[in-house]
Amino acid sequence: MGDHDGMTVLFDLDGVLVDSAESIRAGLTAWAVERGLDVDTVLAHHHGRTDTDLVRLLAPHLDPASEAPRIEEHEAAAGDGVRAMPGARELLAELDGRGRPWAIVTSGGDRIANSRIQAAGLPLPRVLVTADDVDEGKPHPGPYLLGAERMGAAPGRCVVVEDAASGVRAGLDAGMTVIAVASTTGSGDLAHATTVVGDLEAAAGLLL
Repeated sequence: MGDHDGMTVLFDLDGVLVDSAESIRAGLTAWAVERGLDVDTVLAHHHGRTDTDLVRLLAPHLDPASEAPRIEEHEAAAGDGVRAMPGARELLAELDGRGRPWAIVTSGGDRIANSRIQAAGLPLPRVLVTADDVDEGKPHPGPYLLGAERMGAAPGRCVVVEDAASGVRAGLDAGMTVIAVASTTGSGDLAHATTVVGDLEAAAGLLL
């Protein structure tokens, strides 16, 4: 039995359940070139942020409401490289088999999140919280608090699985236990999490 057996699991999506790095990089690169922005700067600041927040940070002269869908269009066009992270299908199937509640809380919008879940061959969650559902994205705790609310779970009975430092902060500030998976971010940058593991399969050992 894992350390967090019985708790509601709130998964981040990109870098945790799906490997979408190729799609994200290609989409953001296309958008940056289109808008005359420095590609390296865009790629360095996107992780763990909503597209709206990224636009506000790096292109305040542009309208976030119109730019975020444009970024999604570019990423969707480069979506062929999306695949499930190792162990993701097995973990979700095991949680379902045990009747364990789980949800996905992502910084992506509805369209791109649903597209990636389906492209990776993962089951759609009962609750999916996306950037379209919140006014402030991670590291604000709002997304995870909304996920807990929609699942009918107290924050203290939720465990977050994240790969981004901003997502770890969001989960902790929401009053939740956070397992950080060092799949896309160095373990040192995730050290503020409750626990840091190397991959999703190691996280499964704590959840089941």
